Amino acid sequence: MDINVGDVLKLKKQHPCGSKEWEVLRVGADFRLKCKGCGHQIMIARKMLEKNIKEISPS
Repeated sequence: MDINVGDVLKLKKQHPCGSKEWEVLRVGADFRLKCKGCGHQIMIARKMLEKNIKEISPS
């Protein structure tokens, strides 16, 4: 799966703020994502993220 910094990911489950869209800030074995709704940042393992992606919008 080709995911780059700046891409916007739409995930299957929504964040508690209601947004399903996340911006990619860092790529590697782990990803750093920023919620497009509230700005909260998380680190998530590549394997878990790839399982939960619904759609990728290139930057």
